Amino acid sequence: MFIHLGGDVMVSSKDVIAIFDLRMKEESEETAKYLQKVEKNGKIVMIDPDDSKSFVVTNDYIYYSPISSLTLKKRASYMDELE
Repeated sequence: MFIHLGGDVMVSSKDVIAIFDLRMKEESEETAKYLQKVEKNGKIVMIDPDDSKSFVVTNDYIYYSPISSLTLKKRASYMDELE
């Protein structure tokens, strides 16, 4: 199954490793460093650069989503129930 992350972006629920609130970036120095490293490698996808509320870590990319982490987690849980 797929999870809609906003805009025209959908990812396979099997590829999702973690879903975080964007505040995690400011609250954790380690998380901020990790995100900077991933960005340097060109593995960041900004779905809506003007409105990011969460970020989703997958096997290949990190997606900045305009949808809250709580909503995305609910969608992921719903997809698990369908499978």
